[in-house]
Amino acid sequence: MTHMTDPELRKRADDGDSDALDELIQLAGERQDIAELRRLSDNGSATATDELIQVATELEDLDELRRLAAKGSTDAADQLEELTGE
Repeated sequence: MTHMTDPELRKRADDGDSDALDELIQLAGERQDIAELRRLSDNGSATATDELIQVATELEDLDELRRLAAKGSTDAADQLEELTGE
């Protein structure tokens, strides 16, 4: 099995391989790897953003949810409100 830290998998994802990107997102989600999900999200992956919101919510990472909400994510804002009433 390919691991998220495998540079070849990451390179393939960065080069536009959607299967590699999906695998990276899945692995990062399973490991609750906010840094990897943030990198993929910041590179434009809506799927990574969705996974990042889910993981940040599970971990109650309010700073990450605030960051995403500030970037315009209504889903992150909704989760933040649910967790904090903000």
